[in-house]
Amino acid sequence: MKKLIYISFILALFTNCEDVIDVDLNDAEPKLVIEASINYFKNTSGNEQSIKLTLSAPFFEDTIPPANGAIIQISDTAGNTFNFIETDNTGIYTNNTFIPIIDDDYTLVINYEGDIYTASETLTSVVPIDYIEQNNEGGFSGDDIELKAFYTDPSGISNYYFFEFISDIPVVPSLSVYDDTFTDGNEIFGFYTEEDLESGDSVTIRSYGVSSQFYDFMFILLQQGGDSGGGPFETQPATVRGNCINTTNPENFPYGYFRLSEVDELIYTVE
Repeated sequence: MKKLIYISFILALFTNCEDVIDVDLNDAEPKLVIEASINYFKNTSGNEQSIKLTLSAPFFEDTIPPANGAIIQISDTAGNTFNFIETDNTGIYTNNTFIPIIDDDYTLVINYEGDIYTASETLTSVVPIDYIEQNNEGGFSGDDIELKAFYTDPSGISNYYFFEFISDIPVVPSLSVYDDTFTDGNEIFGFYTEEDLESGDSVTIRSYGVSSQFYDFMFILLQQGGDSGGGPFETQPATVRGNCINTTNPENFPYGYFRLSEVDELIYTVE
């Protein structure tokens, strides 16, 4: 009986000593977040494009506020100007007359609350995905399904790739970047695996041609956001800055990147 009373006392002690700790975090001034990804899918006109503007929010904030009322233009070297118009105060700005030209240079200009943000990039081509190889004995357990999206890298040219694998399993798509420093002119692959991937699942595979600058930006971003990046309260090794700058007030720099890519998309059904 004495042992039972003692154990009950210990259990009550540990279950009742729970305090709610409020973490008081400093709230910085919101910064403009620019999601300007111009995607030119193969075998399409590429005329319909969109840009998303939001504002940075406190760590524990559930919603991300849109950046409304901006004036957005993209221009090319031929003198064409493409205006992006906001849809219903969503922070999503669209244009349906865009003209994508491979290897052409484009300039983005955003006027938001009196500040001018600019960025320049080149529309980068990408080779097609040749085929998909499936391995049903992957992972540490030997039971995971692995997919390899093979493509042939052009020889004698520096190429950079951004892969996106989209399925219904994870909330966030699987992202990765590759360069051809050690694989120039060879057949190489983008890699995807998911523990719960099963036969019959559909996976959308997208390969983007990107610049060396975007490769460096995304490589650092993925390193900080991956398993080796530490927890949410770890100090970031560096602030990840994109190619967008605030020409009016440089100290009020934005987040995000202006990217233009040719894209090859393949929808694969797991066997």
